[in-house]
Amino acid sequence: MAHVEAVCISENKGERKKPVESVELRENHGIVGDGHAGDWHRQLSLLAAESIDKMRAMGLDVKAGDFAENITTSGIELVSLPIGSHLQIGETLLEITQIGKECHTRCAIYYQAGDCVMPKEGVFAKVITRGTVRAGDEIRMVSHGVRE
Repeated sequence: MAHVEAVCISENKGERKKPVESVELRENHGIVGDGHAGDWHRQLSLLAAESIDKMRAMGLDVKAGDFAENITTSGIELVSLPIGSHLQIGETLLEITQIGKECHTRCAIYYQAGDCVMPKEGVFAKVITRGTVRAGDEIRMVSHGVRE
């Protein structure tokens, strides 16, 4: 069963996010109180715990939120989800809008390891249905989008 490992927020962009007990998602906005929220296609980010484990295997001491992801997942292959896929997490509904991202400036993790998983394996989503998300919530695929 796919589930949420951690939920994380930061007040500002460009900083690591801190794990919290729960986050409140608002439609067409993202996570209330998070620096990346707003009326755009990257309202929140997801990264698999399995991706973080790859960086740990390279010798880095990293944890949930260190890649600036909002939701750390387990048991779902995020990078294989087609754009437009819908995921239900707890009572919320998300639509996958982007796979990976261009990294304009190299982060501290890149300089430590010579690589970073977020630009290749992170995914972005917008909030379709509001609600609360907590660690342990089940993640269900509701519909598949279109693979580009």
